[in-house]
Formats: sequence, C-alpha cells, structure tokens
Amino acid sequence: MAPRHIALAVLIAVVWGLNFVVIHVGLENFPPLLFCALRFTVVAVPAVFFVGRPKVAWRWVLLVGCTLGVVKFGLLFLGMHAGMPAGLSSLVLQSQAVFTAVFAVVLLRERPGRQRVLGLAIAVGGICLAAVDRGVSGPVGAFALVIASAVFWGLSNVLTKRAAPPDALRWMVWVSVVPPLPLLALSLLVEGPSADLHALAGITASGLGAIAFVGLGATLFGFVAWSFLLRTYDASAVAPYSLLVPVFGMSSSWLLLGERISPLAGAAAALVITGIGLTALRPRRRARTAPPAARTAPPAARTAPPAARTAPQAPAALRV
Repeated sequence: MAPRHIALAVLIAVVWGLNFVVIHVGLENFPPLLFCALRFTVVAVPAVFFVGRPKVAWRWVLLVGCTLGVVKFGLLFLGMHAGMPAGLSSLVLQSQAVFTAVFAVVLLRERPGRQRVLGLAIAVGGICLAAVDRGVSGPVGAFALVIASAVFWGLSNVLTKRAAPPDALRWMVWVSVVPPLPLLALSLLVEGPSADLHALAGITASGLGAIAFVGLGATLFGFVAWSFLLRTYDASAVAPYSLLVPVFGMSSSWLLLGERISPLAGAAAALVITGIGLTALRPRRRARTAPPAARTAPPAARTAPPAARTAPQAPAALRV
C-alpha cells in the first residue's frame, strides 16, 4: 500500500477505536437497535438528496446494507448492551480480518502469502486469549454476539470488494439507506414502542452527540474511506489494518471510561498488534541478478552486428 493510504487506514482505526467509547455513551441513552437505526438515519436522510444513484447493481446495495448495517451493527450494539465492555469489543470485533481473508479466498479466489497467513494466525491467537479472558470475567453470550458481528463484517468487506463501487461516498450513502427501516421494525418488535418513545422524548446532548459521531464520523467517513481502500487493494491486504482499532479502542476506554485492562486482555492485544505487523509488512524479495554466463560473455557475444540490431519488426497485426 502507498504511504498515504497506510496513513488513511491508521486514521480510520483511530476513529473506529474511539467509536466504541461513543457507542457506550449512546447505549446509555437509547435501546441498542433504535440507536443503530438512528446511526444510519443521520447519514442517509440528509445525504441521499445530494448524491446520484449508485453506480452499481441494486442487489449489491441491498446485500451490503443488510449484511453490514442491519446484521453486523445490530449484533455489535446488542452485544455491548448485553455486557461486552467497549475496549474488549474493539479487540474482539477485529477477528473480522480473519473472516475477511477466509471469505476472500472462497469467494474472490485470493491467495494470501505465508507471512500474511502467519500474521492472521497470531491475531486469531490473540482473539482466543480475549475469549478466555471474557469467559472468566463476564457473560459469554455477549462475547458470542460480537464474534458473530465480526463474521458479518468480514462478509460485507468481500461483498464490497465484489461490488467495486466507483464512488465510495455515493456507495456508503445508499448502503446507509437500507438499515434504518428494518432496524426500526426490529426495535419496535424486540425493544417495544414504549422504550423507543421514552428514549426519543428524553434525548440529551450526549445522546445527540453520540448519534452524530457514530453516524457521520465512524459510518460516513470511516466506511467511505474503507470502501476506497478495499476497491484499491486486495481485501486481505486492507483488512489487517483494522486490527489497530483495539489499540485505540482499549486505550480510549481505559482513559475515558475507566475500564480495567486485565493481563490476559493486554496479552491478547499484544498478539493482535504482532499479527498486524506481520500482515502489513511485505517480505523482502531478493534482487534478481544475471546468470554468471551472461556476465562473463566475451565482448563479441554481447555485441550483435548492425544487421541484427536493425532487423525489421513484425507487422503490427502480428505483434501481441
């Protein structure tokens, strides 16, 4: 990846890491599915009137809108509402890099190299260590919801790569149009109309700020930039940069929410960081050198007679 695109990937990770703290704040103000619906509403409603139609088939918009917006974020918000801490959620969700690579192999026929596979394996070890930590200290069901969210994020990454939208902003706006109504229907069914109305009637400045950040910052900016990177590079090359998210997610949760980082969680984060280091760096290739016979050829062999150097080329119709 070009240096400026690496910097963009890191900036996305900063925004997405801090986003988990903001989600925690939002869930204190809204039921999870309603909050998720509002997240996409602030992106889709104002912007849809200023962008043209998506330049991809509508089936891709619907597929990614449901996979990413409804399922992935719905499961994440439900998991955090059920007890997954913000910092640990930011770590566990990055198992999406592994699922992205698996889906890319199956659906896109990509072939990651040995070093990238090793890095992903180390990252998986970190996620497993986080699972052990969560099994000791909290509800396993909440952990499972976040893992399931990571599966659908990985699938949406590959679907985005397959759709190849030429305009990332237009793409993300139209993808954001899909989730609000299904999520609102699920909220009314699962959380109940009274809970939704109570949350909307008592909305606070922190609640409005949380909606704005997760909608405009993490969703619009984050996924527009992410879609651009996925369109430019292999999905298995871009996805590992999301493993930086827990670095910023866990540190901001510790600083702003006072969440404790256990020794197991710290070791898990170290493994994840090591994994991204291996997946992001390309192995050195040996410089190709001419064979000894070519380097020691006598001068007469290296200089062709003028007739040979000026031999006519084949007609253009015969050249490939």
